[in-house]
Amino acid sequence: MQKWKITFVDDHGETVDELFECEECPNSEQAAKLILERRLPVVAGLDLNDLEGRTPDPTVKSLKSQYSIEIISITPN
Repeated sequence: MQKWKITFVDDHGETVDELFECEECPNSEQAAKLILERRLPVVAGLDLNDLEGRTPDPTVKSLKSQYSIEIISITPN
């Protein structure tokens, strides 16, 4: 499996690089779910997203609005 570096701004305003293993390059929504699972595992297990299926990239929007985490880039490592 290939490793991908996801760069994001965390809830403290700091830029963070984390590595994730995926078969293919994750899109923004997949990357947001990976970050959520690693950073907020309890929240990731809950079904709090009533926007799923009605809004494009609901996890990306939820990460930004509720947890102040914004994805900057996704690159191969």
